[in-house]
Amino acid sequence: METAALTKSNRVAEEAIYDETVPAGKGWIHDLKKGQVFRIVDICGNQAADTLFYDSANPSDHYSAVRTITEQQNLYLTTGSILRAESGKPLVEIVADTVGRHDTLGGACSSQSNTVRYAHERANMHNCRDTFMLELAKHGKGFTKRDLLPNVNFFMNVPITAEGGLSFADGISHAGAYVEMVAKIDTTVLISNCPQLNNPCSGYHPTPIRLLIWRQ
Repeated sequence: METAALTKSNRVAEEAIYDETVPAGKGWIHDLKKGQVFRIVDICGNQAADTLFYDSANPSDHYSAVRTITEQQNLYLTTGSILRAESGKPLVEIVADTVGRHDTLGGACSSQSNTVRYAHERANMHNCRDTFMLELAKHGKGFTKRDLLPNVNFFMNVPITAEGGLSFADGISHAGAYVEMVAKIDTTVLISNCPQLNNPCSGYHPTPIRLLIWRQ
C-alpha cells in the first residue's frame, strides 16, 4: 500500500511546554489534556515507538485498533486518522505526519513472541510488553495485563503480504521524522520505545525518541 501525502507542522520546539528524550528500550507514560498537541520524533530514523492510549477519566476505555481501522477504512495510520477507544470515542487525531503511514497490526514484542518468532534463548530479552507493565505499575490507577491490547507502532513498517499475512520490513522513517496528534479528550499515553534486536522494526539498533507537548 502506498504511503499517504506527508503533512508538516508549523509548531516549533522552543514553544513546547514539555520536551523529553526517551532512550532506546525505555518507557514513558503521561496524561495529555484535551486540546494539547503531542509530537513523537524519530531522532535517528528507523525506530519503532509502541504506543497505547487510554481515556484518562475511564482507563478501561482504551485504544481499539479494530474500531480505528473500521471507522477510517484503512489499515494504516497517518494525517487525518482518528484513534478511537473501544467505545468508539475519539482519543487523539493525527494532524501532522512526515512518514506517511504507521502500523497498528503488528502488536508489541513480548518474552513469548521473542521465543516463538526467533529462538528459545531469547525469552529473557528486553521487550515492549514488560516495559508497558512497568510504566503502568508506576502510574497506578489499578492497571493490569488486561489493559494491554493491540497497540500503535509509530514509524514501524509492517507491509501486508499477497497472502494476507504481516511482514516486518525495514522502516520508511528517517532521522527527524515525526508524527503529531491532538488530544480530543483527556488522554493517557503509554509508550515503549522498542528495544527489538531481532527484526528490522528498529533497524536492529534501537535509538532514542523525542516527545514534545504544546498547549494548543
